Amino acid sequence: MSLWTAILVAAAIAFGLKLAGHLVPAHLLDAPRVRRITAALPIALLAALVATQAFTGPGGSFVLDARAAAVAVAVVALLLRAPFIVVVVLGAATAAVLRALGWA
Repeated sequence: MSLWTAILVAAAIAFGLKLAGHLVPAHLLDAPRVRRITAALPIALLAALVATQAFTGPGGSFVLDARAAAVAVAVVALLLRAPFIVVVVLGAATAAVLRALGWA
């Protein structure tokens, strides 16, 4: 399969999923369980993206480097209820300092 074929197939699948979402009856979407699950999906997806970016290296290998330390600092800042911009700055500063010290 060529790259363009894969892109077109992925686009068709995405379109089909969006269309299917509009065809689902409203009473099925109003159930409390469905609402809880759909509210938690973005959180789970973001957590998966952060974990993938912070703990994987080339080829999908597990690594502990400055990114992992930056995530740990950000988690501590979040637990201390720091504002979001402070969390981002602390995480970025942690990664920058550790990389400057040679811990890539």
